[in-house]
Amino acid sequence: MPAPPDKLSIVVFSGAFERVHYALVMAGAAIASNKPVTLFFTMGAARALMKDQGWRKLPSDEAVSASAMDELFKARGIGAFEELLEACIALGVVFQVCEMGLKALGIDSNDLRADVPVAMGGVVTFLADASKDGAMIFV
Repeated sequence: MPAPPDKLSIVVFSGAFERVHYALVMAGAAIASNKPVTLFFTMGAARALMKDQGWRKLPSDEAVSASAMDELFKARGIGAFEELLEACIALGVVFQVCEMGLKALGIDSNDLRADVPVAMGGVVTFLADASKDGAMIFV
């Protein structure tokens, strides 16, 4: 049986609330299981890290707002977006934001949340951070 991956690297590309939320779920579970994790936010997903809880403006795969979906998740005992984000930060998940993705969306790095320790970089930075024995997921 092959050894499990020694690290999880997640490209968070989709700007849909549920997908970004689930990337945080995967990151939280992995880091809580002592697997290092890097979340690489790019394109629409980068909006989730904008000031003033920018994630609330993300589109939802359902016919409700991201805020309403988050409240529904909470009511069903699923971690809320802010709880998951705070847990990932506290447990040491590495957050990277793609400079090209920000440029493509017209977002300045100063528009990102100050409470999320974000490392700016690009695809090369993300790939250099990944482990050859790790797993890479595209969300």
